This record gives sequence, structure tokens and C-alpha cells, in this order.
Amino acid sequence: MVVQDFTTQTKELIDNLKGVCTSYGLGNDGNEFKIITQVFLYKFMNDKFGYELKNLDTKLKNAENWEQTIASYSDNDYNMLLLRMSPDSAKLKREHFLSNLYGKQDKEEYAKFFDDTLRDIAIFNNEIFSVKTGTGAKITLFDELSQFITDSSQRDSFCRALVNQLVNFSFEKIFDQKFDFFSTIFEYLIKDYNKDGGGKYAEYYTPHAVAKIMASILVDKPVSDVSCYDPSAGSGTLLMNLAHAIGEDRCTIYSQDISQKSSGMLRLNLILNNLVHSIQNIIQGNTLLTPYHKVGEKLMTFDYIVSNPPFKLDFSDYHADLDKKSNHERFFAGIPNIPNKDKDKMSIYLLFIQHIMFSLSGKGKAAVVVPTGFITAQSGIEKKIRQKLVDEKMLRGVVSMPSNIFATTGTNVSVLFIDRDNTDGEIVLMDASKLGTTVKEGKNQKTLLSADEEQLIINTFNRHEAKEDFTVVVTYEQIKEKNYSFSAGQYFEVKIEYTDITAEEFTAKMDGFKNNLDGLFVESRALEEEIKKQLGGLKYEK
Repeated sequence: MVVQDFTTQTKELIDNLKGVCTSYGLGNDGNEFKIITQVFLYKFMNDKFGYELKNLDTKLKNAENWEQTIASYSDNDYNMLLLRMSPDSAKLKREHFLSNLYGKQDKEEYAKFFDDTLRDIAIFNNEIFSVKTGTGAKITLFDELSQFITDSSQRDSFCRALVNQLVNFSFEKIFDQKFDFFSTIFEYLIKDYNKDGGGKYAEYYTPHAVAKIMASILVDKPVSDVSCYDPSAGSGTLLMNLAHAIGEDRCTIYSQDISQKSSGMLRLNLILNNLVHSIQNIIQGNTLLTPYHKVGEKLMTFDYIVSNPPFKLDFSDYHADLDKKSNHERFFAGIPNIPNKDKDKMSIYLLFIQHIMFSLSGKGKAAVVVPTGFITAQSGIEKKIRQKLVDEKMLRGVVSMPSNIFATTGTNVSVLFIDRDNTDGEIVLMDASKLGTTVKEGKNQKTLLSADEEQLIINTFNRHEAKEDFTVVVTYEQIKEKNYSFSAGQYFEVKIEYTDITAEEFTAKMDGFKNNLDGLFVESRALEEEIKKQLGGLKYEK
């Protein structure tokens, strides 16, 4: 009940912050996302800081007002507490506290005071919380939020209104909650901002069901001290599910994405899900053109890779830079040609698949969302990629998803599972297209999988079970015989039903067929005579 209450209260906080933005003319404004997420994050960090200090100091834990109590500590005692905190925690000066912002609302130039406070928090925690660009520049934690109000006379009251929404409740009692709680909150926080716009790759969010299935199939046994990577990370849904399946303290996250907006979302996701130690590995940049994560001059390899890459995108402006000798090993199957028209339909996902295969460690595993057409294409780059997966024995299987599993695209999708350790075969091909329930989401149809259906997919795949019209378990040789098709339907047995009948029943059936034929012959003769009569009555006129 406590969790449910806090979920409701947290969503109300988000809605109230959106209400403030609307009241000041920023509803649906491009900057509303930054304001909502950054103010929410400030509140979260303030409460988390107090929660951790209380766990270090019983005097603070038992205090009626811990902020007032800690105000009496000497600077030396305060700094000693900061040193004892987890290196992954945000550290605040006493002037950073929400109570300080709330208590000084009569201050002149309050908007500047508000912005300066958040900026100083960002600087104080820059080494931990900054996202890097591909060139090494750092994107700090907070922007000067008041500057998004065009009318400067309204900035002070706008910042006061934001702060007043933050003091009504505390996150403190929910910090012992885990992934499911915070994933729900994160989804609600970004639900209005994970659509098109704000980034060249525009897809920020993978449905939770798909992310859970990918993670649960990839991580089918306990592991530790492993690396996880997404080269098109978006908001990090896939990485968060993967980290949760492994254990947040048993893995390190790496990512890259061209969109600054999605990188900001991912940073927020990492903070909420206790993965702050990985923020330094979050890179904003073009993965295909300038992959960032390297060991020396060579690209880094990873134990687990997940990706929902963009399927179609115009990359003609850097096509020539990709087609260089230094990239030929990475893009072994080739680079899609630049068409004369419809350049935005270039199959960029094929480059991501090749990059992922190249980035796997010796026993690495990957799960990649692909358009279902990829699994049966009879030629081109698609076929070459599938051949390599089979010939080098690194395929684990494919799950073909129901149509409309992604509300934002009508493209049918499948999940391709790669496993460098699956040299013996036993490849699972699954057709899950008949599962799910169709619902309306806005103007689009969307298919939702139930929890039982999700588990059916996960269990059947991980147990290598063959089920009629659902899954087949095949060998590498069988796939070669089917021209490297990864479609389960092409391996299902065609069943012909036989029924035993007596000689008398057989004779009766044959007599029935004969009578039907005789009747058809009679009807055809009658029709022929009728046509002759009609033709005979026609006169030729010159």
C-alpha cells in the first residue's frame, strides 16, 4: 500500500510540475522536458542525500528536522560525512538543500539564486554525473531553467512555483524499492517526451514487454562483473532491464546515442536505478561514424549487447566516411547504397547489426530488434549477415513478435539473439505473432502481451522446447538447407490428417463424387444450349 501511495504521489508531483509549465506558457514547449526532468531530479537527489546521511549518522536519523540539525555541524564534521558517503552518491553543500531554496523565496533575483544553486550542484558533482560527447566535452547535470521563460519579469515567480511543488512530500521512504517501482516512475516521467523530435534517431523507448523478454532470454543464469552495451541506447529501457536481470551491482553499463535528449533521459534512468557508477560511460555521439568505447585503438568488446536501432534513416551525408578500408572488417556484409530518392528509407539497422557482431566479446551475447523482413530476405546485406551468424556458429535464435507491438510503427519486428558460445547449435525459432491483445493507443493500434504470455515466450525459449506452430529447435545444417531462413514458419511440419473408413463408406463417397460430376455435366450442357439459342437470334447488321 505504501508503494502504491507513493507511486500516486510521485505521479501527482510530475503532473503538478507540468501544470506550472503550462501556467507559464511552456506546455508542450520543446524545453518543458528539461524543466520537468531536471526539477524532478533535483528533488530526488535532495531526498536521497538526506536518506544516506541519516544512515551514516544516528543523530540525524533521530532528529525531528535533519536539515536544521546538520546546520549546527562544523564544516569539518560535515565534510567528514561527505567523505563517508558512497562514491556514486550526489554530494550537496548545505546551501544546496531544498529547505534553503524554499526558505529564501523573498530573495531578490530569486530565479538567479535558483539557477545558481542547481548549477553549483552540477559543478560540485561534475565528475560523477556529467555525460560526455564523442569529443570528450561534458554535458552537465542542470541547465539554467529560468532562461526558458521569455518574459524575464516572470522568471522569479516561475522558479518559486516550481520549488513550492517539491516540499509536499519526500521520496525518502521509497529508496529501498527496486527496479519495478522506478521503471514505472521513469516511464510516467518521460511519457510525453519519448515520441518524435529532439533527436535524429527519435525512438527513445522500447515496450517493457519486449525489453523484459530480451533481458530474460539473454541472462538465463547468474553472472557477475560483466559489461553491458547499447550502441543506440535511447532512454535506456533495454539497458535497465538487462542490468536488473544481471544485478545492478554486478554489471557496468556502456552506451552511445547521437541524441543529446536521449542521453539526458538515460542519465536520469541510471540515477533512478542505482547505476550512477556507469554515467561516465554514457556517450552522446554517432556510434557508426565515430564509435567512442575503445581499448587503445581497437573497439571495446562487451559481454552483453542490447539494441533497438533505427530501422530506416538517411545517412547519405556520412556514407562515404563509413565506406573506408578501416571499416571493412566491422561492416563485413557491406553498406547500403544511397538511393536516388527516398533516402530516409536507407536500412541503417543493417550497419548496427554488423557493429554489434563486431563488438561482442569471445563469449558475448546480444539481442537486437530487427524488422521481420530481415529474417527471410533472399539476397543482399541481410542474407550475408545471416550467413555469417550461421557459418560462424553464433546464432541462438529468433522470436517473431506480434504486429503492432510498437505503437509508433506498423513494421512487424523480430528479436534476433546472438550467442558466440552457441557453437553446438540447438537454435530456437519462435513465432509469437499470434499472441497478445490489440488495444487502441491514440490513433494507433497496439498489441499488448500479458504477463503469462511474456513468461511463455521466455520459458519456452530458454528451455529449448519445440511446440507445434509456436517453436522449432533446429541445427545450423538445417538452417543452411533452408537457404539461411530464420523464420520459424518455414520449419513447421505440414500435417495431413488421415481417417480410416470402411469399403462401403469409400464406395458411398465415390458415388457421391460421381453424382456431383454428372450433375455438373448436365448443367453445363443446358448452359451451352441456352447460349446457342441466344446467339442464333442475333442478326448481323452492316
